[in-house]
Amino acid sequence: MNGIVIDINPTILHVGHLEIRWYSVIIMLAVVAAVLVATRQFKRHGIPAAEVYSLLPWVVLGGMVGARLFHVIDEWGYYSANPLQAFSLWRGGLAIWGALVGGGIATITYSAAKHLPLGRLLDALTPALLTAQIVGRFACIINGDAYGGVTSLPWAFIYINPGSMIPAQLFGLPTQPYPVYEMLWNGLTLFILLRLGRRFSRDGLVFLSYLSSYSLGRFALTFVRGQNVFWGLQQAQIIALLTLAASLIAIVYFTRVKRSPVGLV
Repeated sequence: MNGIVIDINPTILHVGHLEIRWYSVIIMLAVVAAVLVATRQFKRHGIPAAEVYSLLPWVVLGGMVGARLFHVIDEWGYYSANPLQAFSLWRGGLAIWGALVGGGIATITYSAAKHLPLGRLLDALTPALLTAQIVGRFACIINGDAYGGVTSLPWAFIYINPGSMIPAQLFGLPTQPYPVYEMLWNGLTLFILLRLGRRFSRDGLVFLSYLSSYSLGRFALTFVRGQNVFWGLQQAQIIALLTLAASLIAIVYFTRVKRSPVGLV
């Protein structure tokens, strides 16, 4: 079989009952990378860099809660039978759509409380968010929890470590390296927004462009994954279509109205 063999134990070591996993370490590195990028972007957008550290705990907490909640709902059949596993964040299982919702609510609340322009704040956070997504997907590569369907492509991933979270029926088989596809798409989006974002005349358009791009990429790339659930589409694809439509409508509206909408200036 052709492919890249992934034989990395997701668990680094055990200390008593404490389990240290690659997933947790990489997610922390993703947060650090996001902070470094956000600090620079805040300065460029005229927002005090110190606000990054005040906003960070709320965005991380909101994002984690939302990401886990969406994942548990998506895998309700498993978690309804194993309710305590819903709190095992260190084992993986964070849905990006939930992270966007939870983190978005935290950002909106913080913006209102500190009287910061929401659109500018979201634009400054967008490159940091993309950076965190790119770094965070390395955790999924090791974990095997964001797998694709069986393929004969030479760059397929073949999981052979017993600790991986790939389903038993795919264990040892070459599968689509979905995390890599998403990392490449997000990297391209980040590059384009960093190059073209300064040309946007309205606050909030960088963030809306990110939403449109990510939704489009997520909808298309998710076809390499299994588990179709509704009209031949996965839950993530349905959310992607709705988000894409909403963000495109918002972009058209914001670029046509004479004044920026309330809350985005």
